[in-house]
Amino acid sequence: AMKAWRLLLAAIVAADWSCRAEILGQTAKMASISSTYSHFQNEKKKSRSLCQLSRFSRIRGGSGQDCQSDAGGLPSISNQGQGDDITIQDNLDAENSTAQLLERLKLEKDEDGKPLSKNEIKRRLKAHEKELKKMSQNKIQIPKSQEKKEDDEDLDPTRYFENRIVSVNKLKNSGYRFPPRYDITMSLTNFRKKYDGNINPGDQISSVEERVAGRITQKRQQGRLIFYDVRSDGERLQIMASSANFESEEQFRDQNEILRRGDLIGVVGHPGCSKSGELSIIARELTLLSPCLRMLPKHSLKDQETRYRQRYLDLIMNPNVRETFVLRSSIIQEVREYLIQRNFLEVETPILNTVPGGANAKPFITHHNELGMDMYLRIAPELYLKQLVVGGLDRVFEIGRLFRNEGIDMTHNPEFTTCEFYMAYADYEDLLCMTEDMLSNMVKKLTGSYIVVYNNQTIDFTPPFRRVQMIPALEEALGVKFSEDLESSNMNTILMELCKKHDVTCPPPTTNARLLDKLVGAFVESKCINPTFVMDHPIIMSPLARNHRNCSGLTERFELFINGMEYCNAYSELNDPVEQRKRFEQQALSHASGDAEAQLLDENFCVALEHGLPPTAGWGLGIDRLTMLLSNNNNIKEVLLFPAMKPQD
Repeated sequence: AMKAWRLLLAAIVAADWSCRAEILGQTAKMASISSTYSHFQNEKKKSRSLCQLSRFSRIRGGSGQDCQSDAGGLPSISNQGQGDDITIQDNLDAENSTAQLLERLKLEKDEDGKPLSKNEIKRRLKAHEKELKKMSQNKIQIPKSQEKKEDDEDLDPTRYFENRIVSVNKLKNSGYRFPPRYDITMSLTNFRKKYDGNINPGDQISSVEERVAGRITQKRQQGRLIFYDVRSDGERLQIMASSANFESEEQFRDQNEILRRGDLIGVVGHPGCSKSGELSIIARELTLLSPCLRMLPKHSLKDQETRYRQRYLDLIMNPNVRETFVLRSSIIQEVREYLIQRNFLEVETPILNTVPGGANAKPFITHHNELGMDMYLRIAPELYLKQLVVGGLDRVFEIGRLFRNEGIDMTHNPEFTTCEFYMAYADYEDLLCMTEDMLSNMVKKLTGSYIVVYNNQTIDFTPPFRRVQMIPALEEALGVKFSEDLESSNMNTILMELCKKHDVTCPPPTTNARLLDKLVGAFVESKCINPTFVMDHPIIMSPLARNHRNCSGLTERFELFINGMEYCNAYSELNDPVEQRKRFEQQALSHASGDAEAQLLDENFCVALEHGLPPTAGWGLGIDRLTMLLSNNNNIKEVLLFPAMKPQD
């Protein structure tokens, strides 16, 4: 009975141990499976692979098939050599290894010949799993070449510049040489004209190969495709780069991985169209022509200071800015062609003058070392051009820069561009008609309409333009009547009282001419919205204009005002040398009394007039302001490529 009892007890103990071992084995098995699945999920994220993993599928690699992402260039798990293939089978083997170890541990005895304790079995299983994990980590190592690279666009500009220098130097050291020239078959503009709308979405013309070039403005990746936006001559074109169209994966990688936004590249490829309908060139070769070492702004450039100081960057980032300067060039071309068609001769006159003349303005002073004398940057080319008319060049014009050492504001810059022409045997009535004809037709041609919207103000260039006589218009606006003698001291008192009454500021010296100019600006010129000729200025305001044939004390002069700003100034030229010398002397007295804008006596010009100037009409147009008007910019800096700016500290 005792023997039977011992056998029964032993059987119960053995069954209990077997049950416990089986439970422990199942637990270890499930833990291993869970660990393996979690491990592969992590590896899947690290490699960014889009391969579909199932519990019983093998990650391709040992067979030579790379498990790569569709986003070409992203990391992938591929064949890295013997022992690098990671498979689900490996994990099943590890699982079996753990179960087999558990079976062996159940049969092992300790030093006393007793079965191993539960704690000892757990300790040995834990050590075994740790070893398996270590072995697994050694096998699953993503090569450094496949590790995620730091995104250059997330760097600060200084770090980006340093990294870019290193990468470009590395490229040079590898033997790459930037090409001194690049042959293109057509511009981006012509490419779009030729192929846009002629290729179906998803198609390409494989029989045609084109070569284009431009600056990368965007680089983005979708699957195994890399898309670039390039710009040149104001046109944008999409570049599609896929390894399937390159000679090899290595060529595709080498030519694309070095490219960044801002780089200038050459592209060889076939005209095509993306599935979304975007005209593209399907690249088979990309050439880095010139790298952009500096980080470009991620979006459009808005800061005005940066835009004006770094106009090249403004042009890169803001395509609409280019259109403003294309328009400016078109305006100059239209003026030039208009005059050439009427037998005008384009000439050039000196920038450096010994006497600043031709306009009432404060000049810039410079020094001529060889001659040992101070000289002035020209404030107007008028006196030289009229000397050419004296010499027999009956119709001359000049388009160029003028320099006036005066204030900077929304409508004034110290250097600006004008066109001046002089026409023998004509008067200011002829110029009124020419101005209407030139400007109205120019506006219609460049904008498609006589109507222009400027700063939310509608302006109508339909001819004929309105004409207003200066003094009668001012008298009507002020409700006063001026005497004919506008030069008297009594008139000066009246003008000063009117300025004070109407809060019109006139900085000293408060000459009659300056007071009149301020009052006319406030009450007449400011009311001129549509193109309006303000005519018949007083002699004291027009030292180079001919006396009016009908009105004493006035001249045959007009200014064109649009939206309250002056655009043209023209008059019948004074050709009486005696009268001209007298007016110069009066101007010299004003200059001596503190009027820095008054003109000085130009003896050479007076001598030229003494040789005889035919009846002549002269005309000037401000190119900058007209560009502002037609491009709808209210700041003159927007239409000057490099406006005057105070240097930064």
